[in-house]
Amino acid sequence: MVHNGIIENYDELKAELQADGHEFTSDTDTEVVPHLIEDAMAAGHDFEAAFRAAVSRLEGSYALAAVTADAEAILATRRDSPLVVGVGDDAAYLASDVPAFLEFTDRVVYLEDGEFARLESGSWTVTDDEGLLLEKSVSRVEWDAEETAKSGYDHYMLKEIHEQPRSLRQCLRDRVDELTGSVDVEALEGLSPKSVQFVACGTSYHAACYGAHALREAGVPSQAFLASEYATAPAPVSEETLVVGITQSGETADTLAALRQAERRGVETLAMTNVVGSTAARECDRTLFIRAGPEIGVAATKTFSSQVVACNLLSAAIAERSDAREVVGALRDLPGQVQELLDESHAEAVADRFLDSDGYFFIGREYHHPVALEGALKMKEITYKHAEGFPAGELKHGPLALVTEETPVFAVVTGDGETAQKTIGNVKEVEARDAPVVAVTDGVSEVGRYAEEVLEIPETHPRVAPMLANVQLQLVAYYVAKKLGRSIDKPRNLAKSVTVE
Repeated sequence: MVHNGIIENYDELKAELQADGHEFTSDTDTEVVPHLIEDAMAAGHDFEAAFRAAVSRLEGSYALAAVTADAEAILATRRDSPLVVGVGDDAAYLASDVPAFLEFTDRVVYLEDGEFARLESGSWTVTDDEGLLLEKSVSRVEWDAEETAKSGYDHYMLKEIHEQPRSLRQCLRDRVDELTGSVDVEALEGLSPKSVQFVACGTSYHAACYGAHALREAGVPSQAFLASEYATAPAPVSEETLVVGITQSGETADTLAALRQAERRGVETLAMTNVVGSTAARECDRTLFIRAGPEIGVAATKTFSSQVVACNLLSAAIAERSDAREVVGALRDLPGQVQELLDESHAEAVADRFLDSDGYFFIGREYHHPVALEGALKMKEITYKHAEGFPAGELKHGPLALVTEETPVFAVVTGDGETAQKTIGNVKEVEARDAPVVAVTDGVSEVGRYAEEVLEIPETHPRVAPMLANVQLQLVAYYVAKKLGRSIDKPRNLAKSVTVE
């Protein structure tokens, strides 16, 4: 038995099974399922009937697959957890996400809740909960299997960091008109909400924070919510509210729960996702694909950059902005600037210098605040070192107590306006306490005077600069993790698609 999800009534089922003489060898909720199947088979059911009988007693979320010595077949079903069938020429595959079998086949069948799959040697069938055969369409995934190879890089994460120029071009292709500064995205046509609520988790939440700030700046009331909080305590909505779920995989359980909450309340939903055919894409009223291509590394890199670009597309589509043409021009230049940065970055030397630090702090204001949060998350995810991100002005309201000579502070500062000067003031506060400062900057301001290290980025529009700063922070986290010998592509305790609430 293989199980992804949570069996919510497993305590009750386990107690009942133990009372009937079943002996358990683990404390997992998964183990109740094979015992239920065993009971049903002992009562005379064949394997498939026993599997269905067991599933009918489960409460919670699950993607289940089971085998037995008595039948040459794999049985599988799902409820609120993703499950896809890969269709090969002489084989069939099961996975929670397409990249798991992409090197073997690009043809997939997406299972819906309550559907059952039976995989045998070279064949597959899907039935409903009553056993009736279903006609399921086979979709072809456009991703190339070569995109899921390391291509000579030490890690998938480094490869995906270096793929960002390409993924950004894909996100923008045929969607922007530089001459007029307009955005033309079919999924966004006719969209004119009075307010927008973003729901997301982890890295996608940081992109949501960026998107909400961009819309507020354009005069559209917007908020970013952690999906796990929104699902149980949603914010007030009106008929003209748009709820945007940002999820790389389109299968993030907390985000799906938040989107379903919004749908029950009768508001329009938009999925911003990377995966065609994903649950979010199928269930939402609209879908804006970020087109980043497959991302294998658990820590999101290129998908974050593409999500932020997609947030700019959304902002331009639903709000009039006086700087639209300048932003579109800056977005056009972004892929080339990212490539320039990747070619010239000395992030590895910075990682070397601060490798043995006690912790890492990241600060930024306005559009750079989500980048500070994301920089800290990347450092935590793959290095296992303590890291925190803050709005720069909040540093003095408590976190400054943690600043020492052994806690470098990464300050993101671009331009030389009031926002930059205020952040430089925070940098001076850090410097006065002998903490080393690493400035991530375009060099327009004088922040470099107060920093021990400077990570340079090309000068660009204020809304585009955060994406360049983010690449430098991705590289620093990667090289710290590499030098510490961490499992970069598969960090401990983490999964690429978080499919349980």
